[in-house]
Amino acid sequence: MRRETIAIHGGYDVDPTTKAVAVPIYQTVAYAFDSADHGAALFNLEVEGFRYSRIANPTTAVLERRVAALEGGLEALCVSTGQAALNYAALNVTQLGSNIVSVPQLYGTTHTLFAYVLPSQGVTVRFAASDRPDAIEKLIDDNTRAVFCESVGNPAGNICDLEALARVAHTHGVPLIVDNTVPTPVLLRPIEYGADIVVHSLTKFMGGHGTTLGGIIVDGGTFPWKEHARRFPMFTRPDPSYHDLVYVDHFKEAAYIARCRSVYQRTTGAVLSPLSAFLLLQGIETVALRVERHVENGRGVAEFLRRDRRVEWVNYAAFPDSPYHALALKYLGGRACSLMTFGIKGGFEAGKKFYDALTLVKRLVNLGDAKSLACHPASTTHRQMSADAQRQAGVGPETIRLSVGIEHVDDIIADLDQALAAADK
Repeated sequence: MRRETIAIHGGYDVDPTTKAVAVPIYQTVAYAFDSADHGAALFNLEVEGFRYSRIANPTTAVLERRVAALEGGLEALCVSTGQAALNYAALNVTQLGSNIVSVPQLYGTTHTLFAYVLPSQGVTVRFAASDRPDAIEKLIDDNTRAVFCESVGNPAGNICDLEALARVAHTHGVPLIVDNTVPTPVLLRPIEYGADIVVHSLTKFMGGHGTTLGGIIVDGGTFPWKEHARRFPMFTRPDPSYHDLVYVDHFKEAAYIARCRSVYQRTTGAVLSPLSAFLLLQGIETVALRVERHVENGRGVAEFLRRDRRVEWVNYAAFPDSPYHALALKYLGGRACSLMTFGIKGGFEAGKKFYDALTLVKRLVNLGDAKSLACHPASTTHRQMSADAQRQAGVGPETIRLSVGIEHVDDIIADLDQALAAADK
């Protein structure tokens, strides 16, 4: 099935009991066992089934299968937020004293996780000087356990060369983990270019309506954990916390998600509720149509901003003079995502006047909503970062991040125009 069809039908046909066409909301904590032996077999992971909704739930399972299919992956795990997904994805491959190598262009809270939280737990994150593969490779050593990037940076708008990064990671025997939140699998499927693990904030474009938090981890099922047993003993040696289970022996190519579910979600509980899973499934049914309109409107807005004398600069990868234009052609088919940044003449104060004058475009820190949204990253999403770290992440004091929605493009432009007029006074 094509992606548009998977978004509607993937992972579900009809409910086997009631024949319901809509995915039922299984609002339950636990599931009955047929017998003591059946319960034991479920907890030993010897049979398929559900036992407790902190571990798995039938509604959430449909969402996991659907997004895995959209990304071209093998298995997936849904969690409560995109940040929980990223945290679990990193913890699942690291140990005390190990490190992750990351591009510098990151979402602000991801930078906080990498710069402060993981190091406090004994895992170092090394930030490369740029997103170039040679800059990443310089930082990889024997203790590296993963390479990380955002396929399209938020808010920097950079596009990572996924094939090149995957080659670098695999040459050194580590997986490439990619946050694919901004383009979604409608525009880009990183696994097709060598990525091993993909994470999403489903809160954004996938859900699409600004109503529901959620995250997901998708495993491509291709990384050879056994070949790199020295780096990843957690997959190849008995797990004393789980009946000495050896994940690669029991789950084969699906070992990564199985361990993530059994070790991290089961014990730390960043669980997505069944109702949230249902709402996210509703959003995903229209993601292909929405992204098409997002991209179309984004182009119109970017061209308007670039023509306007009141705008200093526009960062938009579909413009031929963008440093990422060639990668936009390669990975996005020449399209650019509807997330963009720009700066207004007059610097910070003019940008503040512009921001305060917006009426249709909402001032908040979400993105990927059906509504057009704007934020000032330096004072919100990236506020905790130093000025140098902000610049490396693609954020200046004057930067406005715009997530272009699916309203009529003329109405979006009219609001931007009047706000620019207010800033220009």
